[in-house]
Amino acid sequence: MNQYFIIDFDSTFTQVEALDELARISLKNHPDREAIYKKIEDLTNLAMEGKLSFSESLEGRVKLLEANKDDLKKLIKHLKTKVSSSFSRNKVFFKKHAKEVLIVSGGFKEFITPVVTPYHIKKENIYANTFIFDEQGKIIGYDKANPLSEEGGKVKLLQRMSLKGDIYGIGDGHSDFQLKESGLIKKFFAYTENIERKAVAEKADHVTPSFDEFLYVSDLPRAISYPKNRILCLVVGNVPEESIQLLKKDGFSIRHKETFEDKYVQDVGMLLLADGEKVDKATLKKAVKLKTIGYFGNAKGNIDFDVCTEMGIVVFDSVKSNLTHKTLIARRMADFINTGTTYMSSNFPNLQLPKIAGSHRLIHIHENVPGVMAKITKVLAKHQINIVGQFLMTNPLIGYVITDTDTEYDKALLKEMRKVENTIKFRVLY
Repeated sequence: MNQYFIIDFDSTFTQVEALDELARISLKNHPDREAIYKKIEDLTNLAMEGKLSFSESLEGRVKLLEANKDDLKKLIKHLKTKVSSSFSRNKVFFKKHAKEVLIVSGGFKEFITPVVTPYHIKKENIYANTFIFDEQGKIIGYDKANPLSEEGGKVKLLQRMSLKGDIYGIGDGHSDFQLKESGLIKKFFAYTENIERKAVAEKADHVTPSFDEFLYVSDLPRAISYPKNRILCLVVGNVPEESIQLLKKDGFSIRHKETFEDKYVQDVGMLLLADGEKVDKATLKKAVKLKTIGYFGNAKGNIDFDVCTEMGIVVFDSVKSNLTHKTLIARRMADFINTGTTYMSSNFPNLQLPKIAGSHRLIHIHENVPGVMAKITKVLAKHQINIVGQFLMTNPLIGYVITDTDTEYDKALLKEMRKVENTIKFRVLY
């Protein structure tokens, strides 16, 4: 059975609404620019929420633009820096599924094509509107014969295409949900990395906070093994807002509480604590998914380092003199989750690791007893794994080994690595 992936452009493939951004370029010297920006944004949102027909919204926005080809060049340059982060890191998926990925958008080919083609998306698989220009290169309208300029345009387009196979839709707006409503696609994924439209999300088959999440639940090729939006980061106490925003921007699921709540202990993957907060031994031992703790201040006496080490939990804390750096601890936590780097950890061997492109990174934390590395090597050899790089450091309690491998391997390898005797924690990083 063939599979097809229908992907929206605005606020999905990119972080922004392109026509809104074009208006900010073309109208930057207009005396009433702020009022016009607001009108355009309102027209966009009304259509995306299903409160205004798409054709009315599009016509109203294009009339307000006063844009030309030079403005489009500036827009394209800007949009290339605004590709959603979870899309930009998953070029491997687009390369492997180039024939099956379709960009279907109510936006315009003139700016969509140059932004998406570097991601191995074929020009013939880009479906969007087209502008009409006058002799001076000014936008004076668009092709109204294109079904994508009409209300329900995505549905009309797919009806004409008659694709045979399972079709999956990914987008943030009402026009994307209409594909599911029409019965033309198997599943609709409401994409919320950039904006969550509740009226759309409530009707979706699955809410996907990132493209990683979509690839994960669909068991498709992806850059990271486990979506960061599934890692719960619990922030406790008076932590700098800059740190919270850094972790949120990196894609982690954030909960900020004044005190530690026991209901989170089974699911928390990252714990960021304000100075003076405490977590007892019993709670730490129940936090089986906890990977790292960040502490603003000196954690000694407030966090039991030995228990953390035994559990495979990497701790980062800071002396008072470093507290002026509001994102220091959060950045170290994120670096550990993203690359396995334990630099400046308070309880783990210190490893500072480069990210190696085109490989998968395996993290193995084990009790520091003789013979564990031999067992790990035996498992890797059994599965004929090509090792691209390997890093090992120990302290009196634990061994910490990073193995970078080729991306092709039997998934049975992962099960066997977890079963190696004296393993504390094992995970695939990316």
